[in-house]
Amino acid sequence: MKLQTVMTAFLAVTLCCASATSLAEVGELKVAEQYGISYLPMMIMEDQKLIEKHAKAAGIADLKVSWSKFAGGNVMNDALLSNSLHFASGGVAPFVTLWARTKGNYDIKGVAALNSMPIYLNTRNPAVKSLKDFTEKDKIALPAVKVSIQAVTLQMAAEQAFGAGQQNKLDSLTVSMSHPDGQTALLSANSEVTAHFSAPPFQYQQLEKPAIRNVLNSYEVLGGPGTFNVIWASSKFYNENPKVSAAFVKALDEAITQINKDKGWAADAYLRISKDKDTRENILKMLNDPNLTYTTTPQNVMKYVNFMHKIGSIKVKPDSWKDMFFPSAQGLSGS
Repeated sequence: MKLQTVMTAFLAVTLCCASATSLAEVGELKVAEQYGISYLPMMIMEDQKLIEKHAKAAGIADLKVSWSKFAGGNVMNDALLSNSLHFASGGVAPFVTLWARTKGNYDIKGVAALNSMPIYLNTRNPAVKSLKDFTEKDKIALPAVKVSIQAVTLQMAAEQAFGAGQQNKLDSLTVSMSHPDGQTALLSANSEVTAHFSAPPFQYQQLEKPAIRNVLNSYEVLGGPGTFNVIWASSKFYNENPKVSAAFVKALDEAITQINKDKGWAADAYLRISKDKDTRENILKMLNDPNLTYTTTPQNVMKYVNFMHKIGSIKVKPDSWKDMFFPSAQGLSGS
């Protein structure tokens, strides 16, 4: 009887410990962002410690949030799969690529959109008036060859310009560079880079230079506004850390609300946090552009999905954009 009592007590303690372990959430959250004003909500989340604030309100008082910066979504995806990152952020194309690649195993899904913004392909080559004017003498800088949202948008535009099956027509001209490096190369007379497919604020800063002209606008390719950046995570992490995941979403909502409520404050915050040397007037002009919106609602994501599936860069296709996102976004009026 005594042995049975000891064994019963041991089993109770073991089950109790197992239950506590299963309920424990991550002690350190690892989040990644990229360069540019499109990531302003995440800059504010980090600066104001908004994730920590909402985690504490949910009963997690000592959550540590580590932030890192990546040049492109492809590298970020590798970090996510190796479990050295929990929340990734980047263009629609790398998100769609990883969703399709991990369906049925890691099950990577979107947490929320981050914004809807046009992205521009700019050039300093005076002979280039359209995509058809690029030659082998030109090099087009973008965040990641083949897989970045810029690269896929360029493929979509190439198909529209050159005809069906010609989506890879300009791929040989592309080179992978971070936005800051790509801009430096574009503005340097000694660089082989003659064009840059970037993002705000870089694309607008480039157009302030008399020698730079715009060749392509992603909204023209899509036939309307579309999501530029998305935030994504693995289903395993999202489901095993419901409080931390909810705190992240609430922090994102709060940051976006702050930006949309006071664009002047947002411009000051961006300049202070990013240390961008641009003027407040220029940043405020960008933030007031009706084509630049901070929103968690996915927009025209399926246009990228359908194109990528058609050309074979992804092997599976969702029935709806909602299949690619966690419940935190499924109630939104996305597309």
